[in-house]
Amino acid sequence: MTTATTPETLRTPARQMLNKVPEVTIWFWIIKILCTTVGESFADWINMNLGVGLINTALIFTAVLAGVMGWQLTTKRYVPFVYWLTVVVVSVTGTLYTDILTDSQGVPLALSSSVFAGLLAVVFGIWYARERTLSVHTITTRPRELFYWLAVLVTFALGTATGDWTLELTGWTAGVSVFLPLGLIVAIILGWRLGANAVLSFWLAYILTRPLGANLGDWFGSPSGDGGLGLGTAITSVIFLGAILATVVYLTISRRDVIETDGPTHTPRAADPARERIMLGYYAVLAVATAALLVWAHHQPHAAVASEDDTPAPVTAHLTPKQATSPFPPAEIAKFRTIATDTLAKLDAGNQSAAATRVTDLETAWDDGQSTLEPKSGQSWHFLDSEIDQVLTALRAPSPDKATEVKALNTLLTSLS
Repeated sequence: MTTATTPETLRTPARQMLNKVPEVTIWFWIIKILCTTVGESFADWINMNLGVGLINTALIFTAVLAGVMGWQLTTKRYVPFVYWLTVVVVSVTGTLYTDILTDSQGVPLALSSSVFAGLLAVVFGIWYARERTLSVHTITTRPRELFYWLAVLVTFALGTATGDWTLELTGWTAGVSVFLPLGLIVAIILGWRLGANAVLSFWLAYILTRPLGANLGDWFGSPSGDGGLGLGTAITSVIFLGAILATVVYLTISRRDVIETDGPTHTPRAADPARERIMLGYYAVLAVATAALLVWAHHQPHAAVASEDDTPAPVTAHLTPKQATSPFPPAEIAKFRTIATDTLAKLDAGNQSAAATRVTDLETAWDDGQSTLEPKSGQSWHFLDSEIDQVLTALRAPSPDKATEVKALNTLLTSLS
């Protein structure tokens, strides 16, 4: 899928610069999906292993983004390594911004999705009113480059929010949820082939690659018990970062995605306003059908909920700290204990929000370790899992009670000692 080339892209007078974005080819979409997958898995991994909390991690990556974006803006032409490094960092940062709203501030995903959609509409509106185009083939001035990167950042935040909201509505596993954005992207490609507006089709597909990549990341990294492949966020990040690096090296050598300045790289398709209006109706029908599917899925019994209702929770005998932790690697237990201790310290300092953020790291670390820990001792794993659930329930209560939170954390810390 490409956007139409205009005469403006074929000249570079003094007031313009070379186009600093890649040609939209199959390579563009492959590496874009790889980047969005890294945005999901790498953000989770950094947040958990840095041990500084979600907000501080976001601040770190905001600083990194500023540096990388400055590098991108100072380049004189499209440089694959710099451009795609910027996309990766934007992906991680946009994911963290959405996670802050959801996990730290408690903003409903429906609201954050609506806010980001409105913000993207504003960005596009101002961009078009000023430049009269949204085509990526016309990123030849500094204002257009800034509008482009602002739109990219918002699409990552929007894609994260809508993807998570879809999972919340449907109860689908990460593996199953891959098929919705994938199917919509295929439908958009079909619409573009049949005459839909190229620029609109591009940005719709661009937004949808975010939930597609995020769901792929969750599928690779989630424990097998949650329908994933159980690779963990670290291994998933390494796999996809390696794939990105290999693709960037290939594109740097082959220059397959460079927009040439001495002539068009492809024959632009003439716009057909009548056909574009018809295909706009097609996209509207597609949106309605997607909404109907989500509403239907939302009203179906979710597998996880049904199993909890139908099957009594296993009764786990009380275990001593030695019985609870001895089957597991000491380093893993130390990691859980550190996070729980940090959470308790934040509670003691009166910082409920920071404690709630930090306990999310405990949930993530515990879930990531399930595939390796549970097989070592199901009894010990379920015992600690129940205590961690008590901690999560206490800290995420609508009206948290500090005494209950402290008691739950101290109970867990005793078992982890």
